[in-house]
Amino acid sequence: MRTFTSWEEVPLFDSEEAEADFWSENRPDLRLMEGAVAGSGDLTESVTITLRMDPRMLARIKRLARSRYLNYQSMIKQWLSERMEQELRDRGPNRHP
Repeated sequence: MRTFTSWEEVPLFDSEEAEADFWSENRPDLRLMEGAVAGSGDLTESVTITLRMDPRMLARIKRLARSRYLNYQSMIKQWLSERMEQELRDRGPNRHP
């Protein structure tokens, strides 16, 4: 297992298989993970919400997050942020809701 010390060493993946291969052979250095957790404090105010979901879906999300060395809640927030940006880009500057 190879340990990397910089997030820049994680490539952009062209498939889930390529990503799975990478994570099966690589892992982040513990100091890198600690820095990510320590530096992830919200600088802006956040709101707690309640979200109901199928327990099987949540279990799958948690397994996926664990395989990526992420907190599942952070991963969900990242997914939501990425999708929101995609939706805004796809909508374009002249289209209204």
